Amino acid sequence: MELRRVCVFCGSNPGTDPTYVTAADATGRLLAERGIGVVYGGGTVGLMGRVATAAMAAGGEVIGVIPDFLDKVEIAKRDITSLEVTGSMHERKARMAELSDAFVALPGGIGTFEEVFETMTWTQLGVHDKPVGLVDVNGFWAPAAALLDRAVADGFLALDVRASIIVAPTAAEVLDRFSSWARPRLGKWTESDVTL
Repeated sequence: MELRRVCVFCGSNPGTDPTYVTAADATGRLLAERGIGVVYGGGTVGLMGRVATAAMAAGGEVIGVIPDFLDKVEIAKRDITSLEVTGSMHERKARMAELSDAFVALPGGIGTFEEVFETMTWTQLGVHDKPVGLVDVNGFWAPAAALLDRAVADGFLALDVRASIIVAPTAAEVLDRFSSWARPRLGKWTESDVTL
C-alpha cells in the first residue's frame, strides 16, 4: 500500500505525561522522513501542534484542516504547507479523509475518540478503503483495544473488522503494519445469523 498522506488524529492538549509529546514529535518527524505528508486538525496547540511542527522541521508536507469556529480556540497554524478552513466539523472530517490514504491516532480526548471511531466505521462499511492505526503510547489505547475485543466476543463486531484495526506502541510499527493491511470483507450480519 502506497501512503502519500496520513491523517493524524491527536489531542489539542499535550497530556500530563511527557512521553505523549515525545511520541507526537517522533510521529511528525517519522512521516516526513518517510516522504509521507501529514493531514491534521490545523491547530497550533497540544499534540496536534507538535506533530505539525516536527513534520515541517523535518522537511515534510503538512496540510491543516480546521473549521472556522475553532480557529480562535485551537489557533490555526499558518506556518505549514497549506491550511484549509471549513464551515463545520463534518466538512473538516470529510476533507481530512479525502486527503488521506490512512489514519493514525495518538492519545487525545473525546474529539480524537470520535474521529478515530468514525474512520473505523467507514472502513467497516466500505465508505473508504483505508487503514486505521492506534499508536498505543504508554498503553493509552489499551482500553479501546479491549473494548473492541469485547465487542467481538459479545457478537457486535466481526473478527476481520477488529483485525483490520492496527494497535502498536509506536507510529513506526503502525506504518510498517499498514504495508500488509487487508480491508475487511464487506457485509452486515442479519438477525438470522444470531443464535439466541
